[in-house]
Amino acid sequence: MRLLHTMLRVNNLEESLQFYCDILGMKLIRQKDYPGGKFTLAFVGYGDESDTAVIELTYNWGVDSYELGNAYGHIAIGVDDIYGTCEKIREQGGNISREPGPMKHGSTVIAFVEDPNGYKVELIQLVTQGSTEKETAAAGANS
Repeated sequence: MRLLHTMLRVNNLEESLQFYCDILGMKLIRQKDYPGGKFTLAFVGYGDESDTAVIELTYNWGVDSYELGNAYGHIAIGVDDIYGTCEKIREQGGNISREPGPMKHGSTVIAFVEDPNGYKVELIQLVTQGSTEKETAAAGANS
């Protein structure tokens, strides 16, 4: 078994594609309209679906808002330069909701951005001096 994708319902497909592709640097892998069901699916990611997990953006035609609930946490993305990445995201109009810095109770450097729908995306510095692999892996669970 392997993880294939995570599905997010989005309010505005074009805004979401702009965020995930232009701001976070993902590629639009495929997109298809389903007129009978009145929805569009767009798959975005950093690599081919045969090799990596991707995000499925689901736009239900005519629906312009969702309640996110309190069970959903976030998507996590590893980055080589968290400070530079956050600066680039900010310059492109992205919303940094937590500035880069050490996670609570640890030294792994993390930051959070919000997509246009309010979903949280955690950025994790891939190499943080003084952190352990176990701590880096646990950063998302404890942040």
